[in-house]
Amino acid sequence: MEVLLSGEVRLRVAGQPLDVGTPRQQAILAALAVDAGRPVSIETLVDRVWGDDPPGEARNVVYSHLSRIRRLLGRVNELDGTTAGVIRKSAGYVLEIDPGVIDLHRFAQLVEAGSDIRAADADRAAALAEALLAWQGPPLAGVHGDWAERVRTTWHRRRLDAAVRWGELELRLGRPGAVVAAMPELAAEYPLAEPLEALLMRALHAAGRDAEAVDRYAAVRQRLAEALGTDPGPELRTLHGALLRGELPSAPGPAPPAAPAQLPPDTPGFAGRENALHRLDEIRAEPSAAARTVVLSGTAGVGKTALAVHWAHSVAAGFPGGQLYVNLRGFDPTGSPVPPGEAVRGFLEAFEVPGDRIPRALEAQVGLYRTLLANRHVLVVLDNARDPEQVRPLLPGAPGSVVLVTSRDQLTGLVTAGAHPITVDLLDTAEARAVLGRRIGADRIAAEPAAADEIIGLCAHLPLALAVVAARAAIHPGFGLAALAGQLRDARGLDEFAAADPATDPRAVFSWSYLRLDQEDTARLFRLFGLHPGPDVGTRAAASLAGLPAGRTRALLTELAHAHLIAEHAPGRYTLHDLLRAYAAELVHEAESPAERVAAVHRMLGHYAHSAYHADGFIDPRLEVPPTLTPLPAGAEPERIVDARQALGWFEAEHRVLLRAVHADAEFDARVWELAWSMQRFLAMRGHWHDEGEVLTAALDAARRLGDQRKQAFAHLHLGGTHARFGRHAEAAGDLQAALTLYSAGADVVGQAHAHRQFAWLLDKQGAVADALRHSEQALELFRAAGHQAGQATALNAVGWFHTLLGEHTAAIEYCRQALDLQTLLGDQMGATQSLHSIGYAHKQLGDHSRAIACYEKALELVHRTGNLVTEARVLIELANLHQELGDVETAQSGWQRAHDILAHLAHPEAAEIRTRLAEVHSG
Repeated sequence: MEVLLSGEVRLRVAGQPLDVGTPRQQAILAALAVDAGRPVSIETLVDRVWGDDPPGEARNVVYSHLSRIRRLLGRVNELDGTTAGVIRKSAGYVLEIDPGVIDLHRFAQLVEAGSDIRAADADRAAALAEALLAWQGPPLAGVHGDWAERVRTTWHRRRLDAAVRWGELELRLGRPGAVVAAMPELAAEYPLAEPLEALLMRALHAAGRDAEAVDRYAAVRQRLAEALGTDPGPELRTLHGALLRGELPSAPGPAPPAAPAQLPPDTPGFAGRENALHRLDEIRAEPSAAARTVVLSGTAGVGKTALAVHWAHSVAAGFPGGQLYVNLRGFDPTGSPVPPGEAVRGFLEAFEVPGDRIPRALEAQVGLYRTLLANRHVLVVLDNARDPEQVRPLLPGAPGSVVLVTSRDQLTGLVTAGAHPITVDLLDTAEARAVLGRRIGADRIAAEPAAADEIIGLCAHLPLALAVVAARAAIHPGFGLAALAGQLRDARGLDEFAAADPATDPRAVFSWSYLRLDQEDTARLFRLFGLHPGPDVGTRAAASLAGLPAGRTRALLTELAHAHLIAEHAPGRYTLHDLLRAYAAELVHEAESPAERVAAVHRMLGHYAHSAYHADGFIDPRLEVPPTLTPLPAGAEPERIVDARQALGWFEAEHRVLLRAVHADAEFDARVWELAWSMQRFLAMRGHWHDEGEVLTAALDAARRLGDQRKQAFAHLHLGGTHARFGRHAEAAGDLQAALTLYSAGADVVGQAHAHRQFAWLLDKQGAVADALRHSEQALELFRAAGHQAGQATALNAVGWFHTLLGEHTAAIEYCRQALDLQTLLGDQMGATQSLHSIGYAHKQLGDHSRAIACYEKALELVHRTGNLVTEARVLIELANLHQELGDVETAQSGWQRAHDILAHLAHPEAAEIRTRLAEVHSG
């Protein structure tokens, strides 16, 4: 037996169709089938068939059709041996049937299987392909009315989502031909669906048909202009530009990881360490009641990290829960080890836990981290640990995971508690020859074995030192190894870096490589890296640090990378080994005057401040009045950012650098405050609440030293918001009052408005709605007095929201519509999302459900564009709850499922609540 709702409503038994009666009887059967297994009230059935204008005899008509449907199902049972039927319960009529025989339910099950990020890509693609093949046309094709139209709209959206997901998986699997074959027909059915066109363009490119991809763009651009009067959206425009510039990869990229994959690249030329690798394999295979921990210890430069990363890559496939990595910088020459709290927060962010869900206390953060890892097989690499106290909070509690710790210390406290110790010694001669051979060619080693052995000895058998020498030998293949050994033998200097054991001192290798740099500009750039806060540096930041053009700097960076004095760990981003950073720091203090060092830091911080300011300008309209930045010093230039996507990408790439930059010395206080101002909104919108608090505290300290009350007020204002997010209401109120007092003393009307706006939010969180409304009204009055439109819009929505919380829904809608009009004019998508949510909520309280649904759906459309997943999930939940209240359980379930998928992917605690609700719906 099959119940077919895709296309016309049909019943089929043994492949033969049965007459399901008149269109009205089809509508009633469909109304029961979409909620198969769940009661549907007689009122809901009447509404689904006739909408808002049912005839007086509607109930009797429904009863009559229900009787006919029972008889029809009785015939089916006789023919098919099934037990389907319609029974009456207190809550309504229930179609008792296996949901798997209803095509739309089967479609939903297959789409759910295709959305399971734990499954293999090929299995997910197959499930989605089967779902798409089951589609026989617009659902309920012969059924009329608003309810049927809503069902069609919902399922068309699901079909589009499934098609896009299937196409992305096919591209990821390297099968663009399948996408090229299927997408044109779908795109013809949905001529304004830009995601389908983007997918088809990418597939055509992957199939080597770029000209056709460009033609598709031209065609969809014309269709959008004719139908909607608009241009293609940002995704299509960006894709088109990349095609024209030849910047798209020739093949689809790797699948985005279903779990964190943070391992650094494997070490090129890795060789040897067979005993250690075998021991690691043995430890991994041992049964254990807890996570297994291994401590790799050894002297600086001995290759602990290379060994850990190489083994981690070799076994990564056995840890489907993810691979986490952090450099704890326990022996960082700057003396700034990574605190356990920062490392734990980084791991929670890697699992995409929203910032407002990360607890304040370290103990609670560790508890959440261990909960996330409890049912996962995760490999955790803790590199360069200083002591056991830095490591213990980062250890998972449950079995299944493996932790690999590297340290110059033996970490006896961990070993005593059960960790497995492995000492990483110097390479023996055979291993060192293998390392050199992998890097410069075994034939050169064989041609001059004595010189190779001398180089190994002069490098103290250290892998790091051997890598530097190998780089020089590779760059100059005509140089004999004997000549290279002689140059290395003559190198001197760097007494301050003497190790406890002279045999393991890498100083001579570093100085030799540095002194052999071809140009003074290259050597100077390397020295200046000693002034950079780390952990890495981009090309334009390096150019500003040196006061040189970016093109010239790029060539110098390439030379330094070839010499293995820096490493290009990502395109255009460079980092230094700890020992090399210490070496550069010593050199810059020896070779550059204090004035030159200060000027270099000013250029570097100017680059970051102006780049961040420019990037921040691409985010939705800012409410505060932008400050006037200190002019860029000569020789510095900002990053070239052209759109919001690039702006957010720049912030993500520079996030950790900027966090370190705000801790510059007091003479750079003006720049520190400017950096904090430009970073604050990015940190808030991405949920980096802990980082936001750290940055704002640094900004407040800098503003106090500068004696600038307005700058202090800004820091207090946003610190108040940060405290409020974590429920620290007394601290929040103190900071907000300080901000209001300072803004008032400076006659800053806009600043006062912001303080009242933040006070309203704080009071709302405390349940003091009337007081919150009063503060919002004060904010609105002040924003109007200042002519500040973005502020007015936010305040209008807040006033409206508090009115509806107080039961004044009509007034609320009027205020929020004024807000929405302004936000639409300003292009503020997140603000418009919030106003639409408020309007939808007010309409819901008034019983105007159709308008409430329309507002929520428009809010969903806008928030989806911003990429704010938590807000998207919460709007989905609001909309699903409303559908449930209206008796449309199927649509409600779909919304809850989408919200659950988002929250589960983010490891958000609210996912469990939605999962419980879904289970209750399924259980009936």
